[in-house]
Amino acid sequence: MLTDQRFFFNHGSKCFKEMKSFTAKPTILVVDPDPLTLTAIAAALHLSGYESHCARDSEAALKASTDEPLDLIICDTNLEGESGLDVCREIRLLPGREDVPVMFLSSSQAPDIVHRAHEAGGAYYLRKPFDPNVLLELVEKALWMPHLVESNIKQHVESKPKYKLTHTV
Repeated sequence: MLTDQRFFFNHGSKCFKEMKSFTAKPTILVVDPDPLTLTAIAAALHLSGYESHCARDSEAALKASTDEPLDLIICDTNLEGESGLDVCREIRLLPGREDVPVMFLSSSQAPDIVHRAHEAGGAYYLRKPFDPNVLLELVEKALWMPHLVESNIKQHVESKPKYKLTHTV
């Protein structure tokens, strides 16, 4: 296992390509009450090589987060009467979901929404309407946060087959 995480950031693209070669397609949970927004985000993610699961409410989001492996959550802050901030806090309390990064989206004009999103564990906040290219750039950054890189390396090392010498000459 690499112990110096700076290696990945000092040698950027080369290492990113090497990492992608042995990791599975990242899985992203998208939570938004608007079907058009869900479709647009899912399409942008799919075209960029990501797998996505969509949920329109907190119940579906919680079910998907227990049923599927997750690498990132993209969630609207307002889920029609429910708080997307609270839903993501709940998801991150589930076993194995503590370190899943969260990106919040919102059309809210509340002056403290960015601060509240950060307090809820949000790594990024994007105001609607948004540029799909900016969304994808933030997704890439969120997926390669230092603790995730370390976790991916550890999984790769642990998944390598162990060879045993059975014949000597």
